[in-house]
This record gives sequence, structure tokens and C-alpha cells, in this order.
Amino acid sequence: MSEPVFILGGFQTDFARAWSRQGQDISDMTREATLGALEASSLDASAVESIHVGNAFGELQRQQAHLGAMVAQVVPELWGVPAMRHEGACASSSLGVLTAMAEIEAGRYDCVLVLGVEEFKNLPGDVASQNQNAAAWQGHEGIDCKFMWPAVFGLLAQEYDRRYGLDRRYLNRIAEINYTNAKRNPLAQTRKWNHDPLAFTDDDEANPVIEPGTRRQDCGQITDGACGVVLASARFAQEHARRHGHGLEKLARIAGWGHRNAGLRLKDKIERSAGADYVFPHLRQALEDTWRRAGVPGVQAMDGIETHDCFTTTEYMAIDHFGITAPGESWKAIEAGDIEMGGRIPVNPSGGLIGLGHPVGATGVRMLLDAWKQCRGQAGACQVPDAKTVATLNVGGSATTTVSFIVGRE
Repeated sequence: MSEPVFILGGFQTDFARAWSRQGQDISDMTREATLGALEASSLDASAVESIHVGNAFGELQRQQAHLGAMVAQVVPELWGVPAMRHEGACASSSLGVLTAMAEIEAGRYDCVLVLGVEEFKNLPGDVASQNQNAAAWQGHEGIDCKFMWPAVFGLLAQEYDRRYGLDRRYLNRIAEINYTNAKRNPLAQTRKWNHDPLAFTDDDEANPVIEPGTRRQDCGQITDGACGVVLASARFAQEHARRHGHGLEKLARIAGWGHRNAGLRLKDKIERSAGADYVFPHLRQALEDTWRRAGVPGVQAMDGIETHDCFTTTEYMAIDHFGITAPGESWKAIEAGDIEMGGRIPVNPSGGLIGLGHPVGATGVRMLLDAWKQCRGQAGACQVPDAKTVATLNVGGSATTTVSFIVGRE
């Protein structure tokens, strides 16, 4: 990348918090994330030159659109700052990050605030689930089901089984690892949850089938949540570091990025990849783009990964697409303990979408923030020792919109 983009700081709300039950809504989430990100970055609002907001379902969940303007509404000090909203399903806020980076790289702005905000707990679960179907191709997916996304990713599990063979023990183990990691995360939705000893087995009572190929513990935990990060040019970051008595080497930057899209329908993706090495070749290409831009040889250069695990099958897919194993052999990394804390390449030390929680449109910024925390040694009990290079993988829909970042520190 021609112009390095630095992360000055960021903030995450408590994902266990149901805002509507406290008489609050998405506007309050936006305010808390904005002020928290500015405080964490040691900046006044006057430093912000542009704002980007990622949100997937504001119109459906709260009948609230125009969320770029919401920031100035709830933080009047940002009145007059250009702002825009981005939508790409679960990858919405990652698209905001990409746009903010482009502004900085072009020299348009030096300091940009990126937020991800999503409210889900204000409506009954079945209604919120129905609203999320908007991220699929309405009326064209051809899937007979009650719950669209458990069905879609259940079909992905079945495709893995058809191509390579799939032992469900490894999906159950992914869920168990991520819930365990989340217990160490003070902001995780599930940090106080307790599970039946049979919850991570194929016991039909403790872990019932939701849709074919998907059981209860395979599912990520939809939640309310907001996150914010402040991105800066090298010029701004250097002056910011000088004012705080240190050099740029103390800061972490976005070293590489990848962004690829496919069509909406899962069936078409599966058919187009028949005979290919990977189930989602475009997703693999996004990762390769990220490594190339970062100037690294591949996953072996990573100290950790924050990846999309809206379902255990998504993480299972990510393991081989990252190249931790050969295609179809993700089970080997799980069996060997490679993806656990203390393993060869810890995956989702935060707890991921399954354990930490999934505020859909905010998840991309949350991943980037956790990668930044790892590189700065600020991840607390979730810290990977001596982490200096951490990758993220954020997908929207059935791996339709794919965005990856590498965060690094010298």
C-alpha cells in the first residue's frame, strides 16, 4: 500500500448488553462507541475529518436509516464532518474501513473515524432472524427451511462432507474452543454462560438440530453491539505519537487488505467452484491479495487470526482457505490443537462470533479492533503472547462479500 494507515485506538461496547431493555437504542450505542473510540485514541472530536458507519439492518430492526448522520446527531462536536453509511451484510463495517483507508491513501483526509453499530435485541428472536434473510437472494435461494442462515451454512457443511468427508466432532470442538475463549473476554456476550456437558456433542437434547447440517452450538450469537476505531495517515500518526512521547513503532497499522465479491446465491458459488481446490475460490483470492499487499508469504507469518464464525462451518472453511491446512483437512488443525490458545496459530482468541457475539454490521470493526489489541499487547486475558501480526477475515452473506485485513506492528 502506498500510504500506510495506522490505527490510533478503538472501543467496543459490552456485547452482553441489551440496550432496548434499558430504554436505549442504536443512537445511544452510536454515541458510546464514538466517544469511547475518541477517548481510547486520546483525541478530541475536532481531529476527525471523515466518518464511516457500517450497519446491516437498521431499517428492518429499528426503522432507522441515514446512520451516517446519526453520529453528529448524538455527538454534536462532529456536526459538519462528512459521513456515510455502508451496508454489506455482516461485512458492512469492513467496507467502511476500506473506504476510510482509501480516503487516507488518496490524501483526502488524515484522521477518520469508522464505526460499526447494530441493534438486534429490540425485537423477538424469530423476527430478527427473518430480517437477516435480506442478506440472501430473496425468493431465489431455493432452500426450504424455517431459518435461512442455519440452513445455508448447514448446506456448506454438507458440501464439505460431500467433497472431503466431515466429522461433526470437529465442528463441535470449534464451538467449545470459542466459548472457552469468550469466558476470558470481559466484553463477551456469553462470558457467564454455562453449558451442559453434552452441549458440544451431537446429543439431540443438549445440542438439537436447527436445520440439516446445523445444531444449536454451531450458531454464532446475534447481539446488540457497537465498535469504533480511529484510522490515521502516517503524517498524523507520527505527530500523534510525538505528542505522547513515543515513535511510530509503538503504533499498529493496517499492513494489507483484500476484498472480493461473489453473487448472492449459495448454490451458484458451490456450482462454480466444482473441481476447484477451494469451496470459495474468491475468498481464497481475497486472502492472497491481503498477503501480497502486506508483503508476507502467507498464513505462516500470522501470530493469530480473528475470523468469521457465524457458524462453526464458516470457521472450518476459513481454516483451510487461510492455508492452515490443505483444502478439506481443517480437522487436522483442530485435532492438533493448532487453533487453540497456546497453539500454532490461535483462531478467535476473543471468542469470535460464537462466543463474543455477532452484532452483524459491527463485526468487521470489532475484528479489526481485536487484532489491533493483540498487536499492542492490550488484549488482556485473551492476549496471544508476543503477537505482532494478526489477520482478520470478515464475510457477508454466504461468503458473498469477503474482506480481510492484516494488522501489524514492527
